[in-house]
Amino acid sequence: MSRIANAFKDDCAFIGFLTAGDPTIEKTVEYILAMVEAGCDLVEIGIPFSDPMAEGVVIQDANVRALKHNTTTDDVFEIVREVRKKTDVPLVFLTYINPVFFYGYEEFFKKCGELGVDGIISPDLPYEEKGEIADIAAKNDVDVISLIAPTSKERIQKIARDATGFIYVVSSLGVTGMRSEIKTDLGAIISDIRDVTDLPLAVGFGINTPEQASEISKIADGVIVGSAIVKIIEEHGENATEALKDYVSSMKNACID
Repeated sequence: MSRIANAFKDDCAFIGFLTAGDPTIEKTVEYILAMVEAGCDLVEIGIPFSDPMAEGVVIQDANVRALKHNTTTDDVFEIVREVRKKTDVPLVFLTYINPVFFYGYEEFFKKCGELGVDGIISPDLPYEEKGEIADIAAKNDVDVISLIAPTSKERIQKIARDATGFIYVVSSLGVTGMRSEIKTDLGAIISDIRDVTDLPLAVGFGINTPEQASEISKIADGVIVGSAIVKIIEEHGENATEALKDYVSSMKNACID
């Protein structure tokens, strides 16, 4: 069983996101390990990028802070190397495709495979262009995680059939960020996806409270939280460990109630 599959084998998985290099490389390692200790089943690591067009202001600002510290893709690989010394938790990169292209597809995915990166999510890689990296990623045991948005409509089942790892179901239109209410008919989207695949389905975009996590966990296999975690890091800087543990623990508990 792959590490990603293992994350979904019991209760609803809690998936946490943070931006690499915010506030520092060393603290990113510490915060990932703290999140895992508190119950995070899979960690998404954002590779800093200057134009993160799918992100709201919270994660945009985290990218700016990380880039001001000159965080590079090689630095992010070093974070993975350090994390892998302490945990076997599934790790997935969230990155726009430009950094991967300029790093070189072959070299990037080879390094992912060597260091233990299990998957990649690229918000600006259309389904129709997924083939550009799919074979290289598969050769290195890296899943290219598909996103399915409320606007996907007739493309939902086509995307789902070709998906690997897990499917990232986007809960709301627009960019990432905390929302007080999620109005999308997630049940209908999830039903359409389940018609064609048994892959785990994780819902993200906007989720930030235990109540929301609990509701999502009733219909999905995983709950993804990014902005709320990044906001804690923004507020606490280099002293965010305990606040992160408390928050992640509360969200994980909500997923299994």
